[in-house]
Amino acid sequence: MAERNGAVDFQAALLRKARWRPLEFVVWLAAFALPLVMPSHALMVNEIAIVALFAMSLDLILGYTGIVSLGHAAFFGFGAYAAALFAKLVMPDPTVGLLFAIVVCAALGAVASVTILRGTDLTRLMVTLGTALLLLELANKLDWLTGGADGLQGVVMGPVLGMFEFDLFGRTAAWYSLTIVLVLFLLMRRIVQSPFGATLKAIRDNRLRAMAIGIPVASRLVTIYTIAAAIAGAAGALLAQTTGFASLDVLAFDRSADVMLMLVIGGVGWLYGGIAGAIVFKLLQDTLSTVTPQYWMFWIGLILVLLVLVGRDRLLKPWTWFGRRE
Repeated sequence: MAERNGAVDFQAALLRKARWRPLEFVVWLAAFALPLVMPSHALMVNEIAIVALFAMSLDLILGYTGIVSLGHAAFFGFGAYAAALFAKLVMPDPTVGLLFAIVVCAALGAVASVTILRGTDLTRLMVTLGTALLLLELANKLDWLTGGADGLQGVVMGPVLGMFEFDLFGRTAAWYSLTIVLVLFLLMRRIVQSPFGATLKAIRDNRLRAMAIGIPVASRLVTIYTIAAAIAGAAGALLAQTTGFASLDVLAFDRSADVMLMLVIGGVGWLYGGIAGAIVFKLLQDTLSTVTPQYWMFWIGLILVLLVLVGRDRLLKPWTWFGRRE
């Protein structure tokens, strides 16, 4: 009886966490309104939405499961090339291309997940980085397919759902990306606030203890790594579809480093941390690169040092107030 009551209390606690606060609705409504209210910034909104999705996919394995990765760009870039090649060689429908990219990236993630089942954090860092570098070199060598250093050009996307054409101002692209981000955000939120998500946190906190109480650690790691890879692939596919271009840059180490910085800024272990980090990082990058094109990375580094010294929670308190409940 006590066990049943405990299970009921645990389920009720998960349901309480899953409830949306009013401010969350305001934030998402504001995001969808921005391309209409500020059409000149629609392309920036689109870019922020894509990198936010990429950051949240990394947070699934880093913040919730404790898997450190420096090669998450492998899935981002693989998804970008998959969507671009699908549009160029098969059909230009963006939704079908997006689904194709998600499936192939999930398959890649399932295969690559064997590399993170053993070893220490340092081992995983090197293995995941090596995976991304292998794909980068492969994309460079297969220039007859990927375009090599020149990138994959001539990618023309059809209208979304056969009705909404991509415009030069980027409003359709922004709404398309925001819609996909919201759908996948709801999926990730459901995952992390479920009993499955609770087992991931147990693995993150103490893997040996999780094994001792009967949690199938290996299968959980493979599952969440596959899901994170699929979502990262979706982010890469969105980038290729909304820009009509895919280059070696999507597989570069800089992608993995940037998304790690976003989580440092926004915080790990809560999905809104990826969103907050993406917004702050992209706005800083855009502003500082305009003011000081040669030294903008210096100022971002200085801001990161101050962030560590002052404390993230003080600077991002409005976000933590309504979002950090996972």
